[in-house]
This record gives sequence, C-alpha cells and structure tokens, in this order.
Amino acid sequence: MTTREISAGNIRIGNRNPLAFIAGPCVIESEESTLKAAHQIKSVADRLNIPVIFKSSYDKANRTSLTSFRGPGIDKGLAILDTVKKETGLAVLSDIHSIQEIGRAAEVLDIIQIPAFLCRQTEIVLEAARTGRTVNVKKGQFLAPRDVKNIIEKIISENNHNIIITERGTSFGYNNLVVDMRGIPIMQGFGFPVVFDSTHSVQLPGGQGSSSGGEREFIETLARSAVAAGCDAVFMEVHEDPDKAPCDGSTMLPIERFSHIAGRLMELHKMVKGWENN
Repeated sequence: MTTREISAGNIRIGNRNPLAFIAGPCVIESEESTLKAAHQIKSVADRLNIPVIFKSSYDKANRTSLTSFRGPGIDKGLAILDTVKKETGLAVLSDIHSIQEIGRAAEVLDIIQIPAFLCRQTEIVLEAARTGRTVNVKKGQFLAPRDVKNIIEKIISENNHNIIITERGTSFGYNNLVVDMRGIPIMQGFGFPVVFDSTHSVQLPGGQGSSSGGEREFIETLARSAVAAGCDAVFMEVHEDPDKAPCDGSTMLPIERFSHIAGRLMELHKMVKGWENN
C-alpha cells in the first residue's frame, strides 16, 4: 500500500522509498556511549546503504519503578543528540513527556515521538503538531488500529501532515503483548507511513516485578512478519552490550546483530513491495 512520503533530515519514509530504520539505545547513558553507538549505527547505514534515523531517549519518564534509570534529562540529553547530528549527519528522534518539553525538543529533534501511553493526550499531540516537525505517534497498547484515525485528525487540525504511526503491540492479559499484523495495512489506509517497533513488541511489561522483561529471541521473527505485511520502517533499539544496559536490555539487539537483520529485511521489503528501491 502506498502512503504519503514523510521526511526526517535526509531520510524519506513511505511512498515508494526503501525500508527505513529507527535505531539506537533505549536511553542516553552518557555522551561517550551515545556517540559511540551513533557512529557504529552510521557505519552500518553506510555499509548496507540503508536509511537510518538515530533514536535515544533523554528521559524515560514512564518507567515501571521509581528507582528505574531515566537518563540525563532534557538539557544534557538534547545537547548530546545535537552532537550526534553534527558528528554523524544522522537525523535524530526522541520522545517527549510533557507540553513544556516540546518547544525545546523541536529545536534539535527531526522527529518528535509521542510515547504510547500519551498518544491520546490531546494537548500534547496538538503542541507537537504545532512545531511543524514530523510527529511519530506510538499507538497505545490499549488502542485498536482504527482508533489512530482520531490521533491523525488531531495533528492534521494544526496543518501538520508530517505524521508517522508506530505499531508496538497490544496488551494481552497481564505482562504480555501480542502483535496483530492486520494493523499495519489498516493504519496505512489512513495515508501515512507505519513503523513497526520490533523491540518494544517483545516486551513483557512489568514482567520482572520492578522492571519490564522481554523476549529478545523473537525480535527478528516479528520484524520479518511486519515487513512481509508491508510496513514502511522498522524500529529497533540496539546496544553495544544489551545485557548490561540500564534500561530495556532484554528487548535490545546487539549492534552487530542489527546489521545482519537489517540487510535481510531490506531484501524482503524489495520482494514484498515488488520494485527495486533506488
């Protein structure tokens, strides 16, 4: 299904463009580790000739526990992401959590991400739309695919048509998520690109009591399924050593594994879409 083309830096998502990737560590741990990850991801992008947007959160405000690691905060975090842009040339994405953050975030971010739990917060969605930046809305685990039409209409009401929708699984009982791949073409039917979040979709929310768990071994399986279903981009959180990461380690991929999977997904995308990407 053909969707509107959306821009982020020099990356084009949707329409007849190649499969794009959103990749990076779950949260900014330090300037050194973030820049190292960004350069590694840039190297993968250049070697495989794949479009990649760098993602990392300056604040993980919706953690399971009060003591969970949240990141450096907006001031230091945005400064680090700005350095990533300048040093690597990668477009950058991060998530916001309040109206007060949005104006400052828009000065740096190429894509403003609305977290899944905030996707129905009207004033946050409208304020993000007013920036004119591309807005990536993560569909809440509690929403049916057709319900995103209302979110899209909120953004369009501010004369912003730079919209991406991300599928990240649906709540299934306690501490589990499932993915209904029918949601990808359903949401594309509203005319905008759909991203599949292959790492948060294997999350087990709150599954470890004071933190969320996950099943990393299913990331590639779900990513292949989503590309086969026609998604426009794949979201993958990656880390140099996921087992030692302070946040969502069980659902992140080692960066070298991302490289292997991304190449295969690109080939699958070409076959599914039936054209040769340029």
